[in-house]
Amino acid sequence: MENNEQNKVAEPVTEVSNTVNTEVATETNSVETPVVEPVEQTQDVEPQPVVIPKGEKPKKSGVFAYIIILLLMVLSCAALYYYLIILPKKNNTITDEFLYTKETLPRVDASLATQPLMDAFVLDFTGKTTKEMEIEYSNTDPAYTKLINNETDLIVVTEPSADELKRAEDANVELEVTKVVNEGFVFFVNKNNKVDSLTLEEIRKIYSGEITNWKEVGGDDTEIIAYQRPENSGSQTGLYSLVMKELPVKARTPKEQVTLSMAGIIEYVSDYKNGLDAIGYSYYYYANEMYYSADLKYLGINGIKSTYDTIKDETYPILTAYYIVTRKGETNENVLKLKNDMLSKRGQAVATKAGYVPCK
Repeated sequence: MENNEQNKVAEPVTEVSNTVNTEVATETNSVETPVVEPVEQTQDVEPQPVVIPKGEKPKKSGVFAYIIILLLMVLSCAALYYYLIILPKKNNTITDEFLYTKETLPRVDASLATQPLMDAFVLDFTGKTTKEMEIEYSNTDPAYTKLINNETDLIVVTEPSADELKRAEDANVELEVTKVVNEGFVFFVNKNNKVDSLTLEEIRKIYSGEITNWKEVGGDDTEIIAYQRPENSGSQTGLYSLVMKELPVKARTPKEQVTLSMAGIIEYVSDYKNGLDAIGYSYYYYANEMYYSADLKYLGINGIKSTYDTIKDETYPILTAYYIVTRKGETNENVLKLKNDMLSKRGQAVATKAGYVPCK
């Protein structure tokens, strides 16, 4: 009994002793470590480079990002400046290089339908408007007269009429005629007319007096009122040379009065009361760009409508052009240069932007 009790007492003492020894050992180690080890590491271990954890960027990348953003902002501003300031100017003048001054630009004139074309050439080649250049237009026949009389150097007009050629011959002047843009000769009726298309032969018969009623060409049973333009006007010359050829044009009746302007013939045919049975003609550019009327219907010729594309690809049957006309044998170098500039790639681009059909 006594021995068992002694044993029971001894066991806890052993456990305490072990615990104490362990704690003492731990305390001893914890005291020795900070004293010895740091000294050895400081003396023997060299400093190691900083290792950036994966996924993290060095602080310098922030600087690079700032520079990139700054560059993008500068480029954006430059792009805006180009599209808002530079490009519109280029659209008006094609290049920044002007070719003529007020003193070197030849004396020029134009017909009514080609005045916007001449305006575009002057603006692009000089950087100034025709008003700033003090250019005044006179229209087709007066422009030919001024050219023949050496009162102007270069005109952009329709082809010369027989009378204009005769006047030039009488003045010992030979005209040099060069195509600058393509054009179409168009016929139109009131939008309420049932007829949509005519053959070229039917047009000839209407203006020679052989066909006089719309029912003969698929329309209502009403008299055809075939309006004409004055002699030596560009469109009247076009009627003779492009459509009628050698056929005579019938005498005008009181109803088929001569309209004094291209705008006038459009207004007569557009008017519902006076123009329902009428037919008229003009040039495509003028009728579609300069004096457009929603009350007109442009007739197809041989089934082909007059459009920019059919004039450009020359499928429209009544094709013509606007011409640069000068005196043959011209010695003024600037006149010859201006003609070449109008026909150049730059000049044809100017004509296209102005709405005309380029010839090159």
